[in-house]
Amino acid sequence: MNALTPISAGDAPDYAGLTVTPAGPVLGAEISGLDLTKPLEPEIVAAIRAALLRHKVVFFRDQDISHEDHVRFGRYFGDLEGHPVTAHVPGYPEILHIEAADGMKLREAIVPIVRAANKWHTDVTFRPAPSMGGVLRARTLPPSGGDTLFADTAAIYADLPQALKDKLAGLTAEHDILQSYGYRIDEAKRQELRAAYPPQAHPVVRTHPETGQPHLFVNKVFTTRILGLPEDEAAGLLAELLDRVKAPEYQVRFRWSPNAIVFWDNRATQHYAVLDYWPVERVVERVTIKGDAPYFRA
Repeated sequence: MNALTPISAGDAPDYAGLTVTPAGPVLGAEISGLDLTKPLEPEIVAAIRAALLRHKVVFFRDQDISHEDHVRFGRYFGDLEGHPVTAHVPGYPEILHIEAADGMKLREAIVPIVRAANKWHTDVTFRPAPSMGGVLRARTLPPSGGDTLFADTAAIYADLPQALKDKLAGLTAEHDILQSYGYRIDEAKRQELRAAYPPQAHPVVRTHPETGQPHLFVNKVFTTRILGLPEDEAAGLLAELLDRVKAPEYQVRFRWSPNAIVFWDNRATQHYAVLDYWPVERVVERVTIKGDAPYFRA
């Protein structure tokens, strides 16, 4: 299937009895017919993985899971990892506690700062092996707003002119943790993060290790520069690529509801949490599944 071939229920595979309903023509699907408070059989886990690979982000409603349930679900798909900056739920180092942009609790003085820092991104690309995926559940929601948008980076890449695709093949870009978190920590913490997480070079186009699809793999939050090009040319090219993610044609928008859960493929998407709900509180929790080192195969 081409990255931009519309997804329809008619050509959907058998998902072991689960109902998988597309949420948009390009990416996203809602899965129903299961209870995530209970252990899952291997064929159900395989069906969820198949739906994730096909739709890139999947949504579950009305799942009042415990912290133990959340960790168990994430571990079906791989080992879990914490985060060097964002706080975790007490007693559960695998579960991130996220209250606003960059995991900071909102207050009036910082709202203009964190809104400006809120950008489209793929998680933790500052790691040598960025995460495979994230499982996010709602704890406290505003009465409206606080939606999360996802973009299909395979569809974005598929629409690039062939000459640009040829240029990107083999290029790498630098990803730096301080690009995102440096502004909110003191110098001692910056030095600590720089030592623990030196900048990483990843391919500008990443081959998905399970589907084989090529994906654009630069993001506004962590990518600092494209390597191997003159500075002005590299800056212009990065700006052009980052601008493509903003097009609604490549996106799906998820409106949260109580006890909703979102599971996205971090290798295949970017996401954006809309910070439009202040002064109302919004709290979500995430487990993060370890990934592998990005590569490009022509």
